[in-house]
Amino acid sequence: MTQAIPTEQPNQNNSAIIRTLTLIATISGLLVVLVVDATQPLIAENQRIAIEQAIFQVIPNATQWREYRLSKDKLIPVEQADNGISIYIGFNQQGSMTGIAAQAAAQGYADTIRLLYGYNQDCECITGIKIIKSAETPGLGDKIFKDLDFITNFNALDAKLNAKQSALENSIVTVKHGKKTEPWQIDAITGATVSSRAVGKALNKSAQYLLPKLVVHLSQIIKLEVEEQ
Repeated sequence: MTQAIPTEQPNQNNSAIIRTLTLIATISGLLVVLVVDATQPLIAENQRIAIEQAIFQVIPNATQWREYRLSKDKLIPVEQADNGISIYIGFNQQGSMTGIAAQAAAQGYADTIRLLYGYNQDCECITGIKIIKSAETPGLGDKIFKDLDFITNFNALDAKLNAKQSALENSIVTVKHGKKTEPWQIDAITGATVSSRAVGKALNKSAQYLLPKLVVHLSQIIKLEVEEQ
């Protein structure tokens, strides 16, 4: 007699496991999306508050500010803009413009360093910086916002434009600690050279691009603000 060979049957246990894992993955993905959606407004609000506080730190004597957007080489009030680069213009109690602020970013040692910097049109200089995002090494890279000597680099950092007002007359550069000889140079922090250089790169890149576009609008902004008073 020939013995019948049993036919292989699908493993029902494996199918059940696959269905369960698929369901878990789907639920997990949905929960991630819901968490991101729920926390996004909070994150955005925290960023807004951080920037608002930073504006008054990087624009001396500013008591109020207005946000504009630079879009297609035009500077327009934020409420009239759909997109563009945010520019914050500070004013004193008398309504006179005291400076502008803008964001800048560059790759640091651990991650991208983001900062807000102030610029004064009278001295043609950067008047301060405020780090708004950094993951640099504690005790070393984080000195870019803790070291007072480093921060003084930005009290009046030269950012003059060339005769054609097409670029900075001198590029902003970070030099080895103790080697600063020019007003457009940044004295680096010993042991945190990468982070120090990232700040210099961020400022130079942003200023080279933004300032030539902004200076042509400043007199117009001043005129508009005066007319509104």
